Amino acid sequence: MTGSQVTPRSDRAASPPDTQPLNGRLRLIATVATFGGLLFGYDTGVINGALPSLVTDLRLTPLLEGLVASILPFGAAWGAAFGGRFADRFGRRRVLTVLAVLFVAATLGCALAPSVGVLVAFRAVLGLAVGASSVIVPVFLAELAPAHLRGRVVAQNELMIVGGQALAFVFNAGLATAFGHVPHVWRYMLVLATVPALVLWVGMTVVPESPRWLARRGRLDEMVRVLQRIRQHAYTADEAEGVRELAAQDADRPAAGVLDLVRVPWIRGIFGIGAAMAVINQISGINAIQYYGVTVLQDSGFGGNGAFYANIIPGFVGVAAVALAMVLLKHVGRRPLLLTGLAGTITSLTAFALCYLLIPEDSAARPWAVLACIVVFVGFEQCCVGTVTWLYMSEIFPLSVRGVGMGACAWLLWMMTFVVGLTFPLLTDALGVGYTVLIFVALQLVALVWVHRVAPETKDRTLEELEQHFRGA
Repeated sequence: MTGSQVTPRSDRAASPPDTQPLNGRLRLIATVATFGGLLFGYDTGVINGALPSLVTDLRLTPLLEGLVASILPFGAAWGAAFGGRFADRFGRRRVLTVLAVLFVAATLGCALAPSVGVLVAFRAVLGLAVGASSVIVPVFLAELAPAHLRGRVVAQNELMIVGGQALAFVFNAGLATAFGHVPHVWRYMLVLATVPALVLWVGMTVVPESPRWLARRGRLDEMVRVLQRIRQHAYTADEAEGVRELAAQDADRPAAGVLDLVRVPWIRGIFGIGAAMAVINQISGINAIQYYGVTVLQDSGFGGNGAFYANIIPGFVGVAAVALAMVLLKHVGRRPLLLTGLAGTITSLTAFALCYLLIPEDSAARPWAVLACIVVFVGFEQCCVGTVTWLYMSEIFPLSVRGVGMGACAWLLWMMTFVVGLTFPLLTDALGVGYTVLIFVALQLVALVWVHRVAPETKDRTLEELEQHFRGA
């Protein structure tokens, strides 16, 4: 590629590129791509309200209840493991389009399942799509966004995830109220996910490929055209040249594999950080609340459809918390947010456990105290822990192993989700909710110490600068 191909556009704005706001084209692209996140949220959240109907209709034991809830993250672990590889080989855009088709097909399979075995099978397939999108969408957004907007753009995916969960809670409550007396109401809850899946499928026709992926494949002219389209007046030669140089460094390297994450010392250090972030994301117990929130609220004392409506409150708090995170990420570093979030979740879950253990079961205050603790917990977790851990994992890996690195970390995250989802009903049956929650508190205390001592700061550093930093560490 000649020098003239990366010269700055003469009509760009006078303000420096690192102060440019999010333009309309990049906003549209991010919105379309994050419908994968909305599907992620809806498909993980919908089981929360569907479980009471499923338990009754399909006569689920605690083990089968845990299996139905957790098989999706089990499939997601493998979707995450291979999704990054497929995205590295075939491109982020093309794989996301295929995933949209898979979302539609698997959702219909779940809604029409004649037995628990078929439901579990299609939930596993749906998990493959959820897991692959959980890897590809954040990486895709991180590669599209300029450094000063990367936190805000990647956090939009988390906003869509919690928005999907909130929608699931609202639709669950509405359907439980309208059709709670009708057998198999869970089918109506599940099938609604086909709508955002179709939007993702159609929307991907207008989304460009990642410029960094194009550069690594040697398609430099296309890379420049994409950067010019998505940066508009903020396009500069420096960014294009930086992407091109790193792609040239990677040109002679073979396709990355899992062993590459541990073979080179500086990459092994990055993988250790990413893996720890994946574990931290789950040991808060957030997905136990997302999967079993209605069941927990019913057990705490909410009767009738009260638990369904009470469960909506944490859903909307999660949306507000991620929206707040999108603002805070512009001004606050990743480390302070993580430390604040962990302190908040530890405190709120401790209070949650004490409510279960100390407040009498027949007390009218008990369900409201439990709900208040869940609301505070969800606020801290979604604003400061969940958003930041996904952002960390999407931005710390170098280009040569970004897909496989993100895939490996997401595999670990989803396997942790599977373990939490499968064992939560069994643990609460054996120990009770209060003592089970104290286990999560103990794990988060360990996470707080680790973040304080080890986690690096990545705010306002380009992906290329981060790679150079870790190489020299």
